[in-house]
Amino acid sequence: MRVLSVRVCFFCGLICWILCSCTPQDEDHRIVVSVADQAMDLYYRDQFIARYPVSTSQFGIGDNPGTCATPLGHLKIAQKIGDGAPAGMVFKNRRPTGEILIPNAPGRDPIVTRILWLKGLEPQNRNAYGRYIYIHGTPVENQIGKPASYGCIRMRSQDILRVFTTVGVGTRVDIVQDHLPIETRAIAQAASPGSAVSSVRR
Repeated sequence: MRVLSVRVCFFCGLICWILCSCTPQDEDHRIVVSVADQAMDLYYRDQFIARYPVSTSQFGIGDNPGTCATPLGHLKIAQKIGDGAPAGMVFKNRRPTGEILIPNAPGRDPIVTRILWLKGLEPQNRNAYGRYIYIHGTPVENQIGKPASYGCIRMRSQDILRVFTTVGVGTRVDIVQDHLPIETRAIAQAASPGSAVSSVRR
């Protein structure tokens, strides 16, 4: 009986590995998040697409469990969650609750709209997936642009919707301490002068 159970577990694991391996990986897009700028640049095949304001951790940078810090380095999008849900949908344990919040709803700070679950690719961020580090929507949009999260990368609902529909599983996500490139900053400002969100369409 024990041998049978071991064989069943082995084959179940093998099937899961095969299914995961068959998931198309997005190798065309790349995301760069700057802790210094509290902003995100989105690229398609090294061509700048858009810049969005974000919010990283109020507890600084790092990847130790229990620190609520934002990890640095090379990561990727491991899962996309929330496709089809309306903007403002509240998620608990990555499941929609049915509650919808408007931006800056008083007294509330849950995960909303969409979730991009990140997996670390380096020793310095190996705990990211197990720590549930996401790029996700937040109703606390008045805090976007400054460190305010508990480790995740927060975005306004309208922005995470755009990013979610653009990138796929496997998209590279680089989280850096430094400023974003000056040239992309100039392109973003030229594309939408005076706006916190800029987009260049090719």
